[in-house]
Amino acid sequence: MAWYHTFFHGLPQEAWKAAQTEEQTQLDLELLVDTLEFGPGDRILDVFCGYGRHALPLARMGAHITGIDISSEYVTELQSVSKTEKLPITAIADDFLTIAATSLGDEHTFDAAYCLGNSFSFFPLADMVAFLSRVASLLKPGGRFLVHSEMVAEAVLPDYQARNWLPIETTDGEPILFMVENDYLPMEGRIDSHLTYVKGGITQTRLAQHYIYTLSQLRHLFTQAGLKVIDCYGTVTGDSFALGDEAVWLLAEK
Repeated sequence: MAWYHTFFHGLPQEAWKAAQTEEQTQLDLELLVDTLEFGPGDRILDVFCGYGRHALPLARMGAHITGIDISSEYVTELQSVSKTEKLPITAIADDFLTIAATSLGDEHTFDAAYCLGNSFSFFPLADMVAFLSRVASLLKPGGRFLVHSEMVAEAVLPDYQARNWLPIETTDGEPILFMVENDYLPMEGRIDSHLTYVKGGITQTRLAQHYIYTLSQLRHLFTQAGLKVIDCYGTVTGDSFALGDEAVWLLAEK
């Protein structure tokens, strides 16, 4: 069982949601609209949709969203909001790698897809190939796929930090103290992050594992899956990627 099957519950969920800003979400949405070339009524796949930070506003614009996430907590929240607002969202709590393809749709179902929020680095090589191949099979010819990662080699290694901590403000006024100890395993191509969350006398710990690929490796894997990388951004506003940028956004087309 992969680490992410047991990670997403409790304080990590609360901390992630509290750390997202309206400004960041708006910039994400502008990039999605500018790059994915979809219109009202088009079908869009949100891989690792979370609580619907992107799915909800896109559905309010008229897109038909299918979102999948392994967190039942987040998916239940998204289902509740979409039902209340009568939005065209299908939210599924499952593992994208193992769920039956027919549960998401037939081949060539979606006009576009995206994977944001730094979840793209969860997979070792074989699983990454399977992940990209599944996305490609679900896209219509010409469909676009946008991914975001802070864990590509050119972004994370130039400013590698073994330890870090920060307080995260929450809506109830009691901050969560988030601490991380990173262990880079070069022969595995992976960073193991030992995470600690503290709030109100409660302490929860987790292990997260992120696989580190170079951009060249990722372009090769995209091509192998039938996806052509057509752009590479170093900022959410669409600037070209440069070594040491904090994150990367890759835009591909089937």
